Amino acid sequence: MRTLQVRSHKQFECINITSQVQKLIKDSGVKDGIVTIYCPHTTAAITINEGADPSVVKDLLYELDKVIPLRDNYQHLEGNSAAHIKSSIIGCSESVIIENGSLVLGTWQAIFFCEFDGPRNRKVFVKIIGK
Repeated sequence: MRTLQVRSHKQFECINITSQVQKLIKDSGVKDGIVTIYCPHTTAAITINEGADPSVVKDLLYELDKVIPLRDNYQHLEGNSAAHIKSSIIGCSESVIIENGSLVLGTWQAIFFCEFDGPRNRKVFVKIIGK
């Protein structure tokens, strides 16, 4: 298992980590297999979406804020219930096929670390399985 260090700079942010994951795969020497990208934080998430146009992830964050507002009648005293809910909806991991030493992603797809309670220093665990 490998660990990526991710630094968010905003309260809500999607950070493209595709190239970092690809570098870990290259460094591992695995040519064919699968990689799982896992976020061990309850107020952050991992998703795959369009990486070519940055407005797509901005729209994603915008819509999540409309559905899950920062302030509501939440019971959690820490004040970050919306972040916990967004994390649960988006999910804590993604798995991607590795073929010929490369991630198998669609033309426009990228892997994003989603920050819902930043700015923070975060970890992302990456498990590469294959031959």
